[in-house]
Amino acid sequence: MSSSPILHATDNGVSWITLNRPEAMNAVTWEQREHVIALLADASADPAVRAVVLTATGRGFCAGADLRGTPATTGRVPGDVARTIRLGAQRLITAVLDCEKPVLAAVNGTAAGIGAHLAFACDLVLAAESAKFIEVFVRRGLVPDGGGAYLLPRLVGPQRAKELMFFGDALPAAEAERLGLVNRTVPDEELAATARAWAERLAAGPTRSIALTKQLVNASLDTDRATAFAAEAMAQEINMTTLDAQEGVASFVERRTPTYRGA
Repeated sequence: MSSSPILHATDNGVSWITLNRPEAMNAVTWEQREHVIALLADASADPAVRAVVLTATGRGFCAGADLRGTPATTGRVPGDVARTIRLGAQRLITAVLDCEKPVLAAVNGTAAGIGAHLAFACDLVLAAESAKFIEVFVRRGLVPDGGGAYLLPRLVGPQRAKELMFFGDALPAAEAERLGLVNRTVPDEELAATARAWAERLAAGPTRSIALTKQLVNASLDTDRATAFAAEAMAQEINMTTLDAQEGVASFVERRTPTYRGA
């Protein structure tokens, strides 16, 4: 296993981004965060990449932020904390939400704090049976950051979100699936294979259509019906100019399986 804190490979149109600090339960450092943000931006811009998987090595998916990796400062003044969050944790979550390719989380173990939010920001979430999710902030006397108070109410409703955030109890993968935070829970030994199967299926799909669908769904949570309907119509207008849309319609008329090329 490489000693690099981030492992990256592209295979069959899938960009695999793997946190690789198992000795620290993959608590994410400043350098790791910047690397992941850059890889997600690269995935958006690279036509050869048609899906992304975020996962990790060892027993932890991500135990939160490792502040020991933060660049040193000479002294804190009012505004520093807010600026650090905006430029740090929030940028990481935004990079996932705004990635133009579908992002799949393969949660192999504990996802705590920003690690949980990193998973929840993904478009699809697979979890190993041994995985658990922890809104750990309250245990440290902190306010949830990294988009937690934005993501969780939209996924499970405000009451459930408050329960998770007020108590900070560990949420087993099966319960997270029941609440709608996880798409599928699988045996630990099947996580990698299931993630590969899902990611390669996404990579074989109509990439621009999926990107536009992702944008529509994400935006719908913050807008009114008229705006959402207008965005939907415009997205379909744009989508119909793609080769994949033309292939999809032609394959339907010709009664054959479509072959999408991501263009």
